[in-house]
Amino acid sequence: MKRALSLNRHLVQRLGFTAITLMAVFTVIPIVATVIYILIQGAPAISLEFLSGFPRDGMRLGGILPAIIGTLYLTLGTAVFSVPLGIAAAIYLSEYAADTPLTRIIRIAIINLAGIPSVVYGLFGLGLFVLFLKFGTSILAASLTLSIMTLPVIISTAEESLRAVPQAFRTVSISLGATRWQTIRRIVLKEALPGILTGVILGLERAAGETAPILFTGAAFFLPRLPQSPFDATMALPYHLFVISTQVPEMPIKIQYGTALVLLVFVLTMNLIATVIRSRARAKRQW
Repeated sequence: MKRALSLNRHLVQRLGFTAITLMAVFTVIPIVATVIYILIQGAPAISLEFLSGFPRDGMRLGGILPAIIGTLYLTLGTAVFSVPLGIAAAIYLSEYAADTPLTRIIRIAIINLAGIPSVVYGLFGLGLFVLFLKFGTSILAASLTLSIMTLPVIISTAEESLRAVPQAFRTVSISLGATRWQTIRRIVLKEALPGILTGVILGLERAAGETAPILFTGAAFFLPRLPQSPFDATMALPYHLFVISTQVPEMPIKIQYGTALVLLVFVLTMNLIATVIRSRARAKRQW
Protein backbone atom coordinates (compact mmCIF):
# COMPACT_ATOMS: atom_id res chain seq x y z
CA MET A 1 0.00 0.00 0.00
CA LYS A 2 2.75 2.41 0.97
CA ARG A 3 4.71 1.50 -2.15
CA ALA A 4 1.66 2.21 -4.34
CA LEU A 5 1.15 5.60 -2.68
CA SER A 6 4.81 6.41 -3.18
CA LEU A 7 4.62 5.49 -6.86
CA ASN A 8 1.48 7.63 -7.27
CA ARG A 9 3.17 10.61 -5.64
CA HIS A 10 6.23 10.12 -7.85
CA LEU A 11 4.02 9.93 -10.95
CA VAL A 12 2.08 13.07 -9.96
CA GLN A 13 5.35 14.90 -9.33
CA ARG A 14 6.74 13.96 -12.73
CA LEU A 15 3.51 14.97 -14.45
CA GLY A 16 3.61 18.30 -12.63
CA PHE A 17 7.21 18.98 -13.64
CA THR A 18 6.42 17.99 -17.22
CA ALA A 19 3.42 20.35 -17.35
CA ILE A 20 5.45 23.24 -15.93
CA THR A 21 8.25 22.58 -18.42
CA LEU A 22 5.83 22.54 -21.34
CA MET A 23 4.21 25.78 -20.20
CA ALA A 24 7.64 27.41 -19.93
CA VAL A 25 8.58 26.21 -23.42
CA PHE A 26 5.29 27.43 -24.92
CA THR A 27 5.88 30.80 -23.26
CA VAL A 28 9.47 31.20 -24.39
CA ILE A 29 9.10 30.01 -27.99
CA PRO A 30 6.87 32.92 -29.18
CA ILE A 31 9.17 35.44 -27.51
CA VAL A 32 12.29 33.97 -29.09
CA ALA A 33 10.55 33.66 -32.46
CA THR A 34 9.50 37.33 -32.33
CA VAL A 35 13.02 38.48 -31.51
CA ILE A 36 14.52 36.35 -34.30
CA TYR A 37 11.97 37.62 -36.81
CA ILE A 38 12.67 41.26 -35.91
CA LEU A 39 16.40 40.57 -36.16
CA ILE A 40 16.10 38.98 -39.60
CA GLN A 41 13.82 41.71 -40.95
CA GLY A 42 15.62 44.65 -39.35
CA ALA A 43 19.29 43.70 -39.70
CA PRO A 44 19.54 44.81 -43.38
CA ALA A 45 18.62 48.35 -42.36
CA ILE A 46 21.34 48.68 -39.71
CA SER A 47 24.25 50.79 -40.88
CA LEU A 48 26.33 53.71 -39.71
CA GLU A 49 24.13 56.12 -41.65
CA PHE A 50 20.98 54.59 -40.16
CA LEU A 51 22.27 54.97 -36.60
CA SER A 52 23.94 58.37 -36.95
CA GLY A 53 21.95 60.21 -39.61
CA PHE A 54 18.78 62.29 -39.71
CA PRO A 55 15.60 61.16 -41.51
CA ARG A 56 15.05 62.53 -44.99
CA ASP A 57 12.76 62.05 -47.97
CA GLY A 58 9.69 61.83 -45.76
CA MET A 59 11.59 59.56 -43.32
CA ARG A 60 11.93 56.88 -46.02
CA LEU A 61 15.70 57.39 -46.13
CA GLY A 62 18.42 58.54 -43.75
CA GLY A 63 18.78 57.57 -40.12
CA ILE A 64 17.08 57.64 -36.75
CA LEU A 65 19.65 59.46 -34.63
CA PRO A 66 17.14 62.06 -33.27
CA ALA A 67 14.83 59.25 -32.14
CA ILE A 68 17.68 57.38 -30.43
CA ILE A 69 18.91 60.50 -28.62
CA GLY A 70 15.36 61.48 -27.70
CA THR A 71 14.64 58.06 -26.20
CA LEU A 72 17.86 58.29 -24.19
CA TYR A 73 16.93 61.76 -22.91
CA LEU A 74 13.43 60.63 -21.92
CA THR A 75 14.74 57.54 -20.13
CA LEU A 76 17.37 59.52 -18.23
CA GLY A 77 14.82 62.21 -17.36
CA THR A 78 12.41 59.58 -16.08
CA ALA A 79 15.17 58.02 -13.96
CA VAL A 80 16.14 61.40 -12.46
CA PHE A 81 12.60 62.06 -11.23
CA SER A 82 11.24 58.60 -10.45
CA VAL A 83 14.14 56.61 -8.97
CA PRO A 84 15.00 58.83 -5.96
CA LEU A 85 11.34 59.53 -5.19
CA GLY A 86 10.31 55.90 -5.63
CA ILE A 87 13.07 54.51 -3.42
CA ALA A 88 12.44 57.19 -0.77
CA ALA A 89 8.74 56.33 -0.70
CA ALA A 90 9.56 52.63 -0.43
CA ILE A 91 11.94 53.28 2.48
CA TYR A 92 9.29 55.26 4.31
CA LEU A 93 6.56 52.64 3.79
CA SER A 94 8.85 49.76 4.70
CA GLU A 95 10.97 51.18 7.53
CA TYR A 96 9.12 54.11 9.09
CA ALA A 97 5.37 53.97 8.42
CA ALA A 98 3.24 52.14 10.98
CA ASP A 99 0.88 49.42 9.80
CA THR A 100 -2.32 51.45 9.89
CA PRO A 101 -5.44 51.48 7.69
CA LEU A 102 -4.06 54.59 5.97
CA THR A 103 -0.77 52.94 4.95
CA ARG A 104 -2.64 49.85 3.78
CA ILE A 105 -4.87 52.07 1.62
CA ILE A 106 -1.78 53.80 0.22
CA ARG A 107 -0.23 50.45 -0.72
CA ILE A 108 -3.43 49.33 -2.43
CA ALA A 109 -3.58 52.64 -4.31
CA ILE A 110 0.02 52.21 -5.49
CA ILE A 111 -0.72 48.71 -6.78
CA ASN A 112 -3.85 49.95 -8.57
CA LEU A 113 -1.94 52.84 -10.15
CA ALA A 114 0.41 50.33 -11.77
CA GLY A 115 -2.52 48.95 -13.75
CA ILE A 116 -3.81 52.23 -15.17
CA PRO A 117 -3.50 52.40 -19.00
CA SER A 118 -0.63 54.55 -20.18
CA VAL A 119 -2.92 56.74 -22.28
CA VAL A 120 -4.57 57.95 -19.05
CA TYR A 121 -1.16 59.05 -17.75
CA GLY A 122 -0.63 60.83 -21.06
CA LEU A 123 -3.85 62.79 -20.70
CA PHE A 124 -2.96 63.61 -17.09
CA GLY A 125 0.48 64.85 -18.16
CA LEU A 126 -1.11 66.92 -20.92
CA GLY A 127 -3.45 68.64 -18.49
CA LEU A 128 -0.96 69.15 -15.64
CA PHE A 129 2.49 69.63 -17.15
CA VAL A 130 1.80 70.84 -20.69
CA LEU A 131 -1.20 73.12 -20.10
CA PHE A 132 -1.44 74.00 -16.39
CA LEU A 133 2.28 74.32 -15.56
CA LYS A 134 2.96 75.58 -19.11
CA PHE A 135 5.97 73.35 -19.78
CA GLY A 136 4.67 72.89 -23.29
CA THR A 137 5.30 69.84 -25.41
CA SER A 138 8.77 69.12 -24.09
CA ILE A 139 11.23 66.56 -22.76
CA LEU A 140 10.54 67.86 -19.25
CA ALA A 141 6.77 67.33 -19.49
CA ALA A 142 7.20 63.89 -21.04
CA SER A 143 9.79 62.82 -18.44
CA LEU A 144 7.57 63.91 -15.56
CA THR A 145 4.62 62.05 -17.05
CA LEU A 146 6.66 58.89 -17.53
CA SER A 147 8.02 59.26 -13.99
CA ILE A 148 4.51 59.24 -12.53
CA MET A 149 3.70 56.19 -14.62
CA THR A 150 6.78 54.24 -13.44
CA LEU A 151 6.61 55.22 -9.76
CA PRO A 152 4.11 52.48 -8.72
CA VAL A 153 6.35 49.73 -10.13
CA ILE A 154 9.48 51.12 -8.47
CA ILE A 155 7.79 51.72 -5.11
CA SER A 156 6.17 48.28 -4.97
CA THR A 157 9.25 46.27 -5.92
CA ALA A 158 11.59 48.37 -3.78
CA GLU A 159 9.34 48.03 -0.74
CA GLU A 160 9.12 44.24 -1.16
CA SER A 161 12.90 44.04 -1.50
CA LEU A 162 13.43 46.08 1.67
CA ARG A 163 10.94 43.95 3.60
CA ALA A 164 12.73 40.79 2.44
CA VAL A 165 15.92 41.78 4.29
CA PRO A 166 15.96 39.77 7.57
CA GLN A 167 14.97 41.76 10.64
CA ALA A 168 18.03 40.37 12.43
CA PHE A 169 20.25 42.61 10.30
CA ARG A 170 18.49 45.69 11.65
CA THR A 171 18.51 44.42 15.23
CA VAL A 172 22.23 43.68 15.25
CA SER A 173 23.13 46.98 13.60
CA ILE A 174 21.09 49.04 16.07
CA SER A 175 22.42 47.03 19.02
CA LEU A 176 25.96 47.93 17.93
CA GLY A 177 25.13 51.64 18.20
CA ALA A 178 24.06 52.55 14.67
CA THR A 179 21.11 54.86 14.21
CA ARG A 180 18.02 53.77 12.30
CA TRP A 181 19.02 55.77 9.23
CA GLN A 182 22.60 54.45 9.31
CA THR A 183 21.21 50.91 9.46
CA ILE A 184 18.94 51.55 6.49
CA ARG A 185 21.62 53.28 4.44
CA ARG A 186 24.53 50.94 5.13
CA ILE A 187 22.84 47.59 5.68
CA VAL A 188 19.25 47.38 4.45
CA LEU A 189 19.66 49.26 1.16
CA LYS A 190 22.83 47.37 0.34
CA GLU A 191 21.18 43.98 0.89
CA ALA A 192 18.01 44.97 -0.97
CA LEU A 193 19.86 46.42 -3.97
CA PRO A 194 19.24 43.50 -6.40
CA GLY A 195 15.48 43.66 -5.93
CA ILE A 196 15.39 47.45 -6.02
CA LEU A 197 17.40 47.46 -9.23
CA THR A 198 14.98 44.99 -10.79
CA GLY A 199 12.06 47.31 -10.08
CA VAL A 200 13.92 50.34 -11.41
CA ILE A 201 14.80 48.60 -14.67
CA LEU A 202 11.26 47.29 -15.14
CA GLY A 203 9.92 50.80 -14.69
CA LEU A 204 12.45 52.43 -17.00
CA GLU A 205 11.98 49.77 -19.66
CA ARG A 206 8.26 50.47 -19.66
CA ALA A 207 8.97 54.18 -19.96
CA ALA A 208 11.41 53.64 -22.85
CA GLY A 209 8.86 51.64 -24.82
CA GLU A 210 5.71 53.71 -24.25
CA THR A 211 4.08 55.74 -27.00
CA ALA A 212 0.82 57.16 -25.61
CA PRO A 213 2.26 59.31 -22.77
CA ILE A 214 4.91 60.97 -24.93
CA LEU A 215 2.45 61.40 -27.79
CA PHE A 216 0.54 63.93 -25.64
CA THR A 217 3.44 65.53 -23.81
CA GLY A 218 6.75 65.54 -25.64
CA ALA A 219 7.08 63.59 -28.87
CA ALA A 220 7.42 65.25 -32.27
CA PHE A 221 6.59 63.78 -35.68
CA PHE A 222 9.86 65.03 -37.16
CA LEU A 223 12.63 67.36 -35.99
CA PRO A 224 15.51 68.50 -38.23
CA ARG A 225 17.84 68.92 -35.23
CA LEU A 226 18.55 67.48 -31.83
CA PRO A 227 16.81 69.01 -28.78
CA GLN A 228 18.79 71.79 -27.14
CA SER A 229 17.06 72.05 -23.75
CA PRO A 230 14.57 70.18 -21.52
CA PHE A 231 11.83 72.50 -22.83
CA ASP A 232 12.25 71.30 -26.42
CA ALA A 233 10.16 68.57 -28.00
CA THR A 234 11.97 65.45 -29.17
CA MET A 235 11.63 62.46 -31.42
CA ALA A 236 11.54 59.04 -29.72
CA LEU A 237 11.90 55.50 -30.99
CA PRO A 238 8.42 54.20 -29.96
CA TYR A 239 6.59 57.16 -31.48
CA HIS A 240 8.85 57.19 -34.54
CA LEU A 241 8.11 53.50 -35.09
CA PHE A 242 4.37 54.21 -34.79
CA VAL A 243 4.60 57.07 -37.29
CA ILE A 244 6.60 55.26 -39.97
CA SER A 245 4.41 52.16 -39.62
CA THR A 246 1.03 53.90 -39.87
CA GLN A 247 1.42 57.43 -41.25
CA VAL A 248 4.08 57.24 -43.96
CA PRO A 249 3.01 55.61 -47.24
CA GLU A 250 5.41 53.31 -49.11
CA MET A 251 7.72 53.05 -46.12
CA PRO A 252 10.35 50.31 -46.69
CA ILE A 253 9.64 47.41 -44.38
CA LYS A 254 13.30 47.12 -43.41
CA ILE A 255 13.24 50.66 -41.97
CA GLN A 256 10.30 49.76 -39.75
CA TYR A 257 11.90 46.59 -38.46
CA GLY A 258 15.30 48.27 -38.21
CA THR A 259 13.77 50.87 -35.88
CA ALA A 260 12.10 48.11 -33.87
CA LEU A 261 15.43 46.28 -33.65
CA VAL A 262 17.21 49.37 -32.33
CA LEU A 263 14.51 49.85 -29.68
CA LEU A 264 14.77 46.19 -28.74
CA VAL A 265 18.56 46.43 -28.40
CA PHE A 266 18.15 49.60 -26.31
CA VAL A 267 15.86 47.81 -23.85
CA LEU A 268 17.96 44.62 -23.78
CA THR A 269 21.10 46.66 -23.10
CA MET A 270 19.42 48.17 -20.05
CA ASN A 271 18.51 44.66 -18.95
CA LEU A 272 22.06 43.43 -19.46
CA ILE A 273 23.58 46.26 -17.42
CA ALA A 274 21.06 45.66 -14.63
CA THR A 275 21.75 41.92 -14.68
CA VAL A 276 25.50 42.45 -14.29
CA ILE A 277 25.04 44.88 -11.40
CA ARG A 278 22.42 42.65 -9.78
CA SER A 279 24.64 39.56 -10.06
CA ARG A 280 27.56 41.33 -8.42
CA ALA A 281 25.33 42.62 -5.63
CA ARG A 282 23.90 39.15 -5.00
CA ALA A 283 27.40 37.65 -4.89
CA LYS A 284 28.25 40.02 -2.03
CA ARG A 285 24.97 39.45 -0.18
CA GLN A 286 25.32 37.81 3.19
CA TRP A 287 22.08 35.76 3.21
